[in-house]
Parts: sequence; structure tokens; C-alpha cells
Amino acid sequence: MTVTIEIAVDIQCPAWTEALPDAEARCGRLAATALGAIDLPEGTVELSIVLADDATVQGLNRDWRAKDQPTNVLSFASLDDEDAPLVPGAPLLLGDVILAYGTCAAEARDQGKTLADHFGHLVVHGVLHLLGYDHMDEDEAAEMESLETTLLAALGISDPYGEQ
Repeated sequence: MTVTIEIAVDIQCPAWTEALPDAEARCGRLAATALGAIDLPEGTVELSIVLADDATVQGLNRDWRAKDQPTNVLSFASLDDEDAPLVPGAPLLLGDVILAYGTCAAEARDQGKTLADHFGHLVVHGVLHLLGYDHMDEDEAAEMESLETTLLAALGISDPYGEQ
């Protein structure tokens, strides 16, 4: 079976590459690791990751989730739309993951983590949302957190849910 993964990375906030010069390449590795959690269909699978600032994420959070504040990561899963057409032979569009620099950097600092590790967790977390994982109840949260911990350990990143 041949699967091609295409990950578009849009760095809109220069602070990301100032803090993580390899942010774009890192996104590719992290997303590919998360995508490895499921059996992907044959063909091309596409997603995008946007490295934005807090104002951009706050606007999206306000407009799409009615929460007028920035958050660390937002995921907009294309597959959440049950009416979205799946065209045979066309790429499978998973959706978009958007991270807010200021919020992510502050959380990493406050939690005593490196920005690189926190970033890794949030990219994996966001991509898992695109794949249908969620944390709306205790069972879903436990399943998602366990998978995140396993995937991140494979990347050398400590358990993000462990004691700080």
C-alpha cells in the first residue's frame, strides 16, 4: 500500500523560527509520527500546520468556538463534516492545526518545559484531533493522552501529563 503524506507548514509568526529554527522540519516529523497512529488509506493524505501569533488564534477561537481568547492549539478537522465529499483518487484532506506562539511559549515556561517539547506535544495533539481523537469525556481523554504519551516517548519527549 502506498501512502503519500503532504504537510504544508505556514509560518506566519517569525517568533516561531527565532525560538525553533527547525520549526518547519519539526512539524513534518511530529505530524508524520501522529499520522502513524492509524492505518491511513492508500493515496495522498494532506494537512496543514500554521504557526501563528496569539491574535490570529484568538480571532479563530472567537469566530469558530465563541471563545474570545487565545488558546495554545486549534484543530479544524475536515473529516468532522459528514457531508464533505470523499472523491476517489483525490487527496484525503485532514484539515488544519494552528498554534499560537505567545500562549505556547508562556505555557512551556510556566510548566517548566522546553518550548520544543511543548510544541511537539501540541502538534501531535492537534494532528490526533484531525484523526478523530478527542477528550470530551474521561474515557476519550484517557485514550488520547495515552496515545500522545506513547507517540511522544518515541520522539524522546517526556510525558506531558506527568507531574511537573
